[in-house]
Amino acid sequence: MIVADVMTRSVISISPDATVEEAAKTMLARAISGLFVVDAKGELAGIVTEGDLLRRDELGTQRHRPWWLRILVSPGRQAADFTRTYGRHVRDVMTADVVAVAISAPLEEVVETMEKHRIKRVPVVENNRVIGVVSRSDLLRYLIGHARTKDTGQTDDRTIRTAILDALDKQAWAPTTSLNVTVADGVVDVWGTITDDQERRAILVVAENVAGVKTVHDHLVFIEPYSGTVIEAPDETK
Repeated sequence: MIVADVMTRSVISISPDATVEEAAKTMLARAISGLFVVDAKGELAGIVTEGDLLRRDELGTQRHRPWWLRILVSPGRQAADFTRTYGRHVRDVMTADVVAVAISAPLEEVVETMEKHRIKRVPVVENNRVIGVVSRSDLLRYLIGHARTKDTGQTDDRTIRTAILDALDKQAWAPTTSLNVTVADGVVDVWGTITDDQERRAILVVAENVAGVKTVHDHLVFIEPYSGTVIEAPDETK
């Protein structure tokens, strides 16, 4: 899947010439924590967030450094802090260095970008023009829709069993020689032995992700790998 499949095309943006007050009102009215800053050409100029408005003279929260620290901080940095605190326009407080993704970027790239930069939304650009936005919420909505689509699939039991076994064969960690699977009316029973309890949940996840599976019953037995002692046997009454 790519960004075009999940992104929101309607982007709430603001001009760099807008006032800080206008930015704050827009964020409150739309119940959002940030706005993309787009210039008159439709090109991405930056982003302004709630965090950019925390150090303001109106709030009495302007940064006060002790004299010895002011000596260490460059005049340029001090000037930039002053502009952020007292500037009246979005261009004065916005972050100009914005991470963006292309409309054709794979979703894996989007997730990696969010994790790396610790952000919740990423603008989608084409020729540096903002054409959409993809957020964590967009990914969750797609996840829900994908799960719903898969749940409606009708597959016969033999096909389900084959798909589960084939999927397990592809996993290097799976103890396939000690596993067996039975399927009746979409209900899967997983049998066998494992030597690491982390394998249990992973095996069940493999089965749950196969189309047509209604539920999975766990009959796996956990055996201590060195002594051969049965540590945890399945509860056959479930």
